[in-house]
Amino acid sequence: MRTRLDEIVLDCGDPQELSRFWALLLDGEPVRRSADWSYVDPPDLPRLAFQRVPESKTVKNRVHLDLLADDIPAATAEAVRLGATAVGEVVTTPYGRFQVLADPEGNEFCFVSGH
Repeated sequence: MRTRLDEIVLDCGDPQELSRFWALLLDGEPVRRSADWSYVDPPDLPRLAFQRVPESKTVKNRVHLDLLADDIPAATAEAVRLGATAVGEVVTTPYGRFQVLADPEGNEFCFVSGH
């Protein structure tokens, strides 16, 4: 049996607002399917969907998105302008660089360069 990735779903408190943030960050259009479900179809990426849950995020994500960025400081500045929060500083390893951020509801993601 073969499967394929259909979409990545993030639990959140405000699906419509979070879909707007990610749409702006990834150059897509936010779509409100209902009060409890919104999504964005970014170009060349799987759909990101946002479903309302009653509880707030309290611990680190078990899964996060790594987004390629040619200029990590510039990408970070733009994400912060849109409502993200930088978590720490840019980290450099022998395999590349990355910056951890949190979206407006605290879901972690990274801008990365190199592998």
